[in-house]
Amino acid sequence: MRPQVKTGTLLVVSAALEAAIGLALLLAPSIPASLLLGAALSTSAAVTVARVAGAALLALGIACFLARAENASRAIVIALLVYNSLAVLVLAHAGLVLGLSGIGLWPTVVLHAAMGAWCLACWRSA
Repeated sequence: MRPQVKTGTLLVVSAALEAAIGLALLLAPSIPASLLLGAALSTSAAVTVARVAGAALLALGIACFLARAENASRAIVIALLVYNSLAVLVLAHAGLVLGLSGIGLWPTVVLHAAMGAWCLACWRSA
């Protein structure tokens, strides 16, 4: 007989871990990079990518936390809304403040904004 595994506990622990590192990457990306890799992020492009990764991890943490007791699809939509919104902010900041620009920057900002709007519409209609 196998021991019973508590999914709710797994989701709560995952939520705390993912959200914590996600916030750290969003707010001070060089600190977790230095702790993990032994080197700071040396370019604004690296910092921007780390912050987008932080947004994704924060969204994953939110999804885990909400899915522990709620309808999982609602939790996923909320997490996607958080991710897309933060991705818009981070990438727009990269273009407008940091002066970064690749051919895909603004189309990606528009895509994340559209996906975020779609998430918001789905969340409100549920």
